[in-house]
Amino acid sequence: MNEPYFVIKKEITFTEQIKKSRFITYLAPVKGKQATLAYLQQIKNLHKDARHHCWAYVADSPKNSVLMGCSDDGEPKGTAGKPMMALLQGCNIGEIMVVVVRYSGGIKLGTGGLVRAYSKGIRQLLPQIEIEQKRFYQQYQVSCDYAQMAQLESLLVASVGRIVQVNYLQSVDALIEVDLQQRVTFLKQLESVTQGKVHVNKITH
Repeated sequence: MNEPYFVIKKEITFTEQIKKSRFITYLAPVKGKQATLAYLQQIKNLHKDARHHCWAYVADSPKNSVLMGCSDDGEPKGTAGKPMMALLQGCNIGEIMVVVVRYSGGIKLGTGGLVRAYSKGIRQLLPQIEIEQKRFYQQYQVSCDYAQMAQLESLLVASVGRIVQVNYLQSVDALIEVDLQQRVTFLKQLESVTQGKVHVNKITH
């Protein structure tokens, strides 16, 4: 899955008290399953005395259901993890995790009350998040004449690309990267405007 998607820039939190129980909601950027486990452990270490650490995550693209998960962490089934997961999926953002810490106050909230409590913090935070678009790139090694550099740079700007590294020798040797969604158009245009005189080699990892 190499289509662009939105991610959040930084962790934000929200705290409230409901019927003597304190709920602390953490919304944070994560990338991959290991990152979600590490972040959950970090929150657990901060709140060792809390009764519950409920969570949900989308650890990759919002279209990649394989890297999604949630947990009620001891709360009645379906009252925490699933409602939290539904809110994350609804915002269509990738690489995001929510952990809600509950310090129980001894008063039962009931099934509906728990669903509302575990959802409320996320609803409060989602309008506050700062997002940016994550894009994917293909790298190429390019050799061209000095006179062709202006054409190359112009096409890179149009293709959401950039020069990563450049060496000026007898000719110009440059490492470039081009947005995956634009690479076919970029290569066709480059061949056209330079009459096929620029050598392009795809970098494979």
